[in-house]
Amino acid sequence: MVADLNAAFLPISCPLLVVKIGSSLLVQPDGKLRQEWLQTLVADISARHKAGQRIIIVTSGAIALGARRLGLEKGGRASLADAQAAASVGQIVLSGIWADLLEAQSLAAAQILVTLDDLEDRRRYLNIAATLDRLLGAGAVPVINENDSVATEEIRFGDNDRLAARVAQAAGAMGVVLLSDVDGLFDRAPHLPGAMLLPHVDKIDGRVRVMVAEGSSSGMGSGGMASKLDAADIATRAGIGLVIASGLRDHPLSALEQGGAATFFAPRAGASARKSWLGGRLTVKGRIRIDDGAVQALKSGSSLLPAGALSVEGEFKRGDVIDISADDDTAIARGLSEYDAVDAARICGHRSSELAAILGTVPRSVLVHRDQLVLL
Repeated sequence: MVADLNAAFLPISCPLLVVKIGSSLLVQPDGKLRQEWLQTLVADISARHKAGQRIIIVTSGAIALGARRLGLEKGGRASLADAQAAASVGQIVLSGIWADLLEAQSLAAAQILVTLDDLEDRRRYLNIAATLDRLLGAGAVPVINENDSVATEEIRFGDNDRLAARVAQAAGAMGVVLLSDVDGLFDRAPHLPGAMLLPHVDKIDGRVRVMVAEGSSSGMGSGGMASKLDAADIATRAGIGLVIASGLRDHPLSALEQGGAATFFAPRAGASARKSWLGGRLTVKGRIRIDDGAVQALKSGSSLLPAGALSVEGEFKRGDVIDISADDDTAIARGLSEYDAVDAARICGHRSSELAAILGTVPRSVLVHRDQLVLL
């Protein structure tokens, strides 16, 4: 199926692939590692590496492994303090597991722990991209996880699906495979009679969102099908294909390549690197609501002018990322503000010729320039 839909996922055609493994695949309900299954996955990774493909691993499992070591209830997720403690213990175990398994295949593991801020801040994002490029060039296998031992709710991805998509974007990967405990996206909850797997999704719209059902019932992970759709949205906006596939079978990457059940999300036409970064961001500092005329202007490729703005929300500075929404609160675009929130609010609804009198200075003519804006 995957070979027919997207040749980029074949070892010969895809120079760089991000593979995400969920907690329920790595760790059994009793907290023990699925060692034999993991060995088959690493064997797949080794075979692809020898064929010339480079792999980045995004791995969950630290909290689940640490919770078992510490004897914490609810898999270490009873509280933020429990999760951070479990992650601190489990991350050492998890990194050791990956290092040993990759070393057995003569591959060097490189651990990178990140928080949401690391990929939302443009400078740190570029630093991570540079580090990944150097590691991959040296033949190492980056093993990435969220830094759960220090991440608070404000700086958390919350799941590794979206993290995998952002890492793929930073690394310049062509594809992402999310290995899960379900075969892919179904047109209704998979357990319902008549549920059908969707093998191909061209566009993530409201119809697709309605189909989403939380597919994981393991209780160990933090994601679900909703987070996987978010990841697919981030990836495809950046021109990256994404596959959701089951990791319950041995040699899951080989099984996928040979036609295993999965859902493939087609990449969109590629945007610039900066606009892809903007579109994939998960946090914004504020919002500007605009009228119908401004909505149409943005869709036609124009900048956002003050005359089309209705109101300003949030506290942001010039250069911060903000959302732009229609009057009904539907998000239309995202971009870098040319004004801080106070001045943006002062010039809402005013023509460009009026701005100098309002602000007392020679102003910038737009609220958000089209070169710093991406449609959602």
